[in-house]
Amino acid sequence: MKAFAPFLTALLLGIAATAGAATPENQAVAPVRMFIDSFNKGDMKAAASALSPTGLVIIDDVAPHMWTGPNAFEAWSKALDASDQAEGNTDGAVVLGKPTRVIVSADRGYVVVPAVYTFKKKGVAMREAAQLVCALQKGSSGWLITGWTWAGTKPKLIAAAAK
Repeated sequence: MKAFAPFLTALLLGIAATAGAATPENQAVAPVRMFIDSFNKGDMKAAASALSPTGLVIIDDVAPHMWTGPNAFEAWSKALDASDQAEGNTDGAVVLGKPTRVIVSADRGYVVVPAVYTFKKKGVAMREAAQLVCALQKGSSGWLITGWTWAGTKPKLIAAAAK
């Protein structure tokens, strides 16, 4: 039994060390969360760092609804800003839920995560439930988003604001 004790201790330490290790799925979700966290802070440079610099596909409810290529994020950002100004939208923030689907296939990833976008429309608090769907590719610098789609519902008044 004494000879077995060091082996058992080493085994348990090894299991404990790997229990907190990031899974491929968690690694694929990380840039999605970082992108949204940076977006919420208004740090578009940090948000862009989660995106593939070689090209991106974005589908969103903001006209013209689709952007592609290496400048897709910048063009989408400008369209979003113009839409928000025209509609009187301010104070936008996205909260992500727990991913409902994560697929990692070698160097490609697919993430579906519920999201809620809150904002004020001409001073009135609004809420839009959605699904954020991202395609990713793993490169030498880690996972990067190569495409994302915002599949949102029609924004509704936040209950407290509706009273």
